Amino acid sequence: MTDMSEVVNEEEQATQLPSPTGYRMLCALPEVEDKFANGLFKPDSLAKLEEFSTVVLFVIKQGPDCYKDTAKFPTGPWCKEGDFVLVRAYSGTRFKIHGREFRLINDDTVEGVVEDPRGYTRA
Repeated sequence: MTDMSEVVNEEEQATQLPSPTGYRMLCALPEVEDKFANGLFKPDSLAKLEEFSTVVLFVIKQGPDCYKDTAKFPTGPWCKEGDFVLVRAYSGTRFKIHGREFRLINDDTVEGVVEDPRGYTRA
């Protein structure tokens, strides 16, 4: 059996986003501002903490079973691809591709849809 890493070169592997399976959603983190509202730059450690504990995600792709459980979601989907959603801090499976963090979350992790993600921070 051929090792797949030999078939697909490393650059192609690194640029491919995973397809979510089942009831999971692939989400990206919005860019974290590197300055405070007053114009001062944030220390790197604070910017990283905001990134890790973010409560707003951007839905890139939904798995084939997202929101299919009509007993659990009687009014239909809570969000769609292209929405900014509100989730609990540290939600989902975290991973990075080319230094950019992504998350896989469950469909029932969404707690709200956000029109404009700017200004949202964890309390």
